[in-house]
Amino acid sequence: MTDASAAAANRVLRGGRAYAGLGLRVAGLLYDVMMVTALLLIGTLLFLPATGGEAPAPGSWAAHALQAYLLALVYLFFAVFWTRDGRTVGMMAWRLRIVDERGLSPSLRQASLRFAAAALSWALLGLGFAWALVDGERRALHDRLAGTWLIREPRDG
Repeated sequence: MTDASAAAANRVLRGGRAYAGLGLRVAGLLYDVMMVTALLLIGTLLFLPATGGEAPAPGSWAAHALQAYLLALVYLFFAVFWTRDGRTVGMMAWRLRIVDERGLSPSLRQASLRFAAAALSWALLGLGFAWALVDGERRALHDRLAGTWLIREPRDG
């Protein structure tokens, strides 16, 4: 994140404006779902030589290894984007950014906690995301738990 971006994010947090709502969250997430789907397809293709080119049998060591490997790929996708610049490809399209209380990109600890808590939000049938509808700062449950905010940055120019 540039100094100007950090300053803008800090103004948002201190000034109480431009928190991203649920609609923008979903829009960014839809873009990211496409990216993650492609990542999972490529990841699976790269894993197939370990199983002789065959799909692993359900319950086998290979099936469990594939699941762990794909989960690690998804985690790395989000953790790297969130800690590097505070945003994924889908978030870039909608000028969204995840920031900490100082207006900076989240730490690896925060990104990891946010990832795990977002999985919990999904497991609760999306209720963790719906929390943003009633939260004064439009924070989803996973943002509250991780100490992060999702903000919308102003247009350049």
